[in-house]
Amino acid sequence: MDTTGLRELVTTDGPFASVYFNDSHDTADAAKQLELRWREVRERLEEQGAQQATLDAMSSAVLDSQPPVGRSGRALVAAGDRVLVDSELDAPPEHAVARLSELPYLVPLAELGERPPAHVVVVADHVGADVTAFDIDGNVVDEQTVEGSENSVHKVRGGGPAHRDIQSRAEETAKHNIGRIADVVGAVARGIGAGLVVLAGESQARKELHDALPEQARRVATELQSGARNDNGSDNELREQVAALLTRTKQARRDEAAERFRAAFGQQQGLAVQGLQATTAALREANVEVLLVGDPGDAEVFTGGEPTLVALRRDELETLGADSISRQRVDEALPAAAIAGAAEIVATGETLEPTDGVAALLRHS
Repeated sequence: MDTTGLRELVTTDGPFASVYFNDSHDTADAAKQLELRWREVRERLEEQGAQQATLDAMSSAVLDSQPPVGRSGRALVAAGDRVLVDSELDAPPEHAVARLSELPYLVPLAELGERPPAHVVVVADHVGADVTAFDIDGNVVDEQTVEGSENSVHKVRGGGPAHRDIQSRAEETAKHNIGRIADVVGAVARGIGAGLVVLAGESQARKELHDALPEQARRVATELQSGARNDNGSDNELREQVAALLTRTKQARRDEAAERFRAAFGQQQGLAVQGLQATTAALREANVEVLLVGDPGDAEVFTGGEPTLVALRRDELETLGADSISRQRVDEALPAAAIAGAAEIVATGETLEPTDGVAALLRHS
């Protein structure tokens, strides 16, 4: 999970109310069910001592917003009278979570709410392409139609010099059109920092487009066997395939992080550590590129006045002159330190279970 958009969480004073719940809208009485589910969550926060302003802000966010379509989950993190995080989850959590604590609880957000990469969807043929760019929230940020020349794009059957000339011109025109499309796709992908470029449409055209893309776009490009220009009937199928591809992409990033950890941890000078002692030391040094969180249970660490001041032992922080030393849950303190240190957070799930439930990929040895 990219933590860039979560920096405000480590500069805001708590306590924080962190909520993860089912806000599906897939039945006739969905609105009533949502009210009941939210009432239960709110009561749980009230029992823990949440401020009225916090509860009211979260209630407004839940009950006054546009309902989702189908099955959905929701993540909310609030402090004071402000909702700081309001994100859709990939799926409803198995059980609702309502936690009031001095630090935000973000592990479920990393597990269920990791946003898909910014991506570009291209539906192409040999004449042109429809190019649509999406940001990490799934919003359309750029939409273009690239039109090339239709003259002599289609080859003709026959023999003799005249026919060969026609075929040659057709090939050249198609090649020129593909090159033009590739330039546009490359520029759009670069502009949004795309982590995925999806190529759909005519089979031969998308293969040629893949080969013609600039290297940066080609490395993250994949082909789908669906979609056609000016064919509205294929739109739903393409959207479903793109959605499935984005889900697989997120799981692939989790698998990749776990594999990187295994490879690096096995080396003598590997850029990976695991366990609370080594991971907290790396976080204090802002040397964590990716924090890997499994299941640390109810374990606690010591924290100081700054988010990156985390340690397994109190004397480690006293040596650094830390003030306001207190004990905090591992699943809250370490993600907060990761955000402060500009590290990514990956919830490993069943992919990896490190010692003490935590590990890290390092920036340097």
